[in-house]
Amino acid sequence: MTSQPGNRSPVPRRAVLGTALGGAAAAALPGTAHAEQRAEPAQFGGADSVAGSDRRPWRLRDTMSTDGAWEAFLRGQDLLWTRLPSRWYEGPFLGDGLLGSMVYQEPGANRIRFTVQHGRVQDHRPEFGSGWGTCRLPVGHLTLEPVGTITAVDWRLSLWNAELTGTVTTTAGTLALSGLIHDEVLAVRVTADGGEQVTWTFHPAEAISPRRISEAPPSGYTGNPPWTTRTTADGTEQVLQPLTGGGQTATAYRRTGAELLLSVGHSHPSDTAAEADSLRNLRRATSYSALRRRHTRWWHTFYRKSFVSFPDQRLQSFHWIQLYKVASASRAGGPVMATCGPWLEPTPWPAVWWNLNVQLEYWLIHGSNHLELDALATTLRQNQEQLIANVPAAYRADSSGVGRSSDMFANRAVGEPGTGAETGDLTWALHNVWLSYRHSMDKALLRDTIFPVLRRAINYYLHFLTPGSDGKLHLPSTLSPEYPVVPPQDTNYDLALIRWGCQTLIESAELLGIDDELTPRWQEVLAKLTPYPVDDNGFMIGAGTAYAQSHRHYSHLLMVYPLYLVNWDQPESRDLIAKSVAHWHALTGAHRGYSYTGAASMYAMTGDGDTAITYLRKFFDTSTRYPCQANTHYTEAGPVIETPLSASQSLHDMFCQSWGGMIRVFPAVPSAWADVTLHDFRTQGAFLVSAVRKAGATRFIRIRSLAGEPLKLRHGLSGTLTVLLDDGTPARTQDLGDGTLAIDLPRGREVLVHSGSRPGLVIGPVAVSEPGPAWGLP
Repeated sequence: MTSQPGNRSPVPRRAVLGTALGGAAAAALPGTAHAEQRAEPAQFGGADSVAGSDRRPWRLRDTMSTDGAWEAFLRGQDLLWTRLPSRWYEGPFLGDGLLGSMVYQEPGANRIRFTVQHGRVQDHRPEFGSGWGTCRLPVGHLTLEPVGTITAVDWRLSLWNAELTGTVTTTAGTLALSGLIHDEVLAVRVTADGGEQVTWTFHPAEAISPRRISEAPPSGYTGNPPWTTRTTADGTEQVLQPLTGGGQTATAYRRTGAELLLSVGHSHPSDTAAEADSLRNLRRATSYSALRRRHTRWWHTFYRKSFVSFPDQRLQSFHWIQLYKVASASRAGGPVMATCGPWLEPTPWPAVWWNLNVQLEYWLIHGSNHLELDALATTLRQNQEQLIANVPAAYRADSSGVGRSSDMFANRAVGEPGTGAETGDLTWALHNVWLSYRHSMDKALLRDTIFPVLRRAINYYLHFLTPGSDGKLHLPSTLSPEYPVVPPQDTNYDLALIRWGCQTLIESAELLGIDDELTPRWQEVLAKLTPYPVDDNGFMIGAGTAYAQSHRHYSHLLMVYPLYLVNWDQPESRDLIAKSVAHWHALTGAHRGYSYTGAASMYAMTGDGDTAITYLRKFFDTSTRYPCQANTHYTEAGPVIETPLSASQSLHDMFCQSWGGMIRVFPAVPSAWADVTLHDFRTQGAFLVSAVRKAGATRFIRIRSLAGEPLKLRHGLSGTLTVLLDDGTPARTQDLGDGTLAIDLPRGREVLVHSGSRPGLVIGPVAVSEPGPAWGLP
């Protein structure tokens, strides 16, 4: 987040090396040992803190330091099924960031469906738009066909192993199954007992847009050619799907004894490369056991990067399932998540949506310390030429943009201000990338992606800003996603993004040592841009356009969240924030899941954890029209992956915030949650925060600096503070008032903050005080 005027963070002393976002490291996996992490194991898992003088060294005792502890904890978060799921949003789901599968009953049949979908499989005919011409395309599904009638299932989706295991009971006997996805291979092992037999069938899907459930194809559209099949010399079956727009999808599968291995390849413009890719993936997998060893090693490393525990069993489990979900759906270097993730089902939204969906999809990767999943940052870096091509030809010399929805390559034209078009989506997406920079302090990301792309995105706006008779700069008509009335000018969505963009460009130029010729222009815009239109109810949609009908989106409130340009640390803004958020939710009828998660995060900013959790729980309330579903997925007219992921970010906002150059520990914990544990929660400034709350009070805070950034801590502690570096010496501090401390913490060092006598420095799960059933169909 760009810091507020007059409170801008100083230039960082150092940049982190070897993060998962810069240069060749962009595709790094969680198992990669980054430079700032190699020393971490030595910091944890030691003995209890030594009693006596506070000048003696200290250590955290991490009770989650063993595989056994992690396995036991995550087992308590697993999804369970004792009855057969009949819809995609009830069943288990598997993925590796590319290949995805959901498991549920074949509609109307005594079979079990394993869907087969892939994040790279799309059409390549941009003349028909993102809904049809460059949409995600279905691949097909497997069916497991028992002899007897299915009477019961007993399934567990293990988060720790990212593996589905269990049994299927039929009138003829039992099938024992296990399944996982790794390295673009779906591996399933099924054994039969009694009179049962194992029969698999692969059903290729017609390569046509899933959007056909809601509309007819556009004029001139023709279907893709039919698939063909072949059998290789080693008995591998292949389904080959040619595409009219060029390219190929190939599905290869092989059954050996109890095991079935399946892989999907996709190529463009090559009409043959996918065929070879799918076979190569199978050869590399060799067997279920060999693949499983690599698979579990990846996932066990993944989970260890951070830890959170709180006493609501249902929500705690939900949060860990979202981490499993986002890692199943996205990896840096891979395709940016479509609105359905890698689990394609019939939907009006078989593409990437840029006006809220993609932003919400990636927020939780920051605090959870999983920047290696950031496909959004790599997508914008790799497709800069396409972003230029998206703006009208007259502006391509200095501008970039993206329309509301696109394929994985960001291929979608953007309209012009003055026509009522939606124009700010690229700038909002770049705010996500800025957050990745702020959480890593990776200057390569700032230099190679954020600064050049944001410069062009803001330039597009600058072509249309015009001075009015009031001496202010005004923006002609643009759309506030997804409000049905278009303001005649000065839409708040765009004004907030212009302000944030100009602030961020000025700050970025300073950080990079660039004397940019446009700096005076950015400064002028900040000085002269018209104020946000407001009325008696708070922020309007835009000039002359009140917020007057129920609206699921909070596009008109972006300056409050997530940009924090107008925030609770500004006393003069508090009344405006409060009445704006209250009025947004007072007009009911159109609200959806992310309306509740967004409100929860806004109330968390105000420090009101009880109101925040009240709004968050609306997302899980089955009496609402669109609640969270049994397997933690979410659907409106089709799969919408961003909303559950944003609910985890709402939890993050209750536990730790770091906007405006300040870390706030436990800023909005609901009063019912007396105990909370955070460990290696990543914040802006590239800090790792560990903290324990017991009996409603913070016991200690440990912070590790990965980049040597200035540290301001709002600690929430009372009484005399002890602030010790990792060698036991007192840290240099400055009391900034209002419970905030500035701490001199060099890169690679740790600091411990507590009040009173030193507490036990133990990291571990908290006791459940609000029990709840497992997710799934337990």
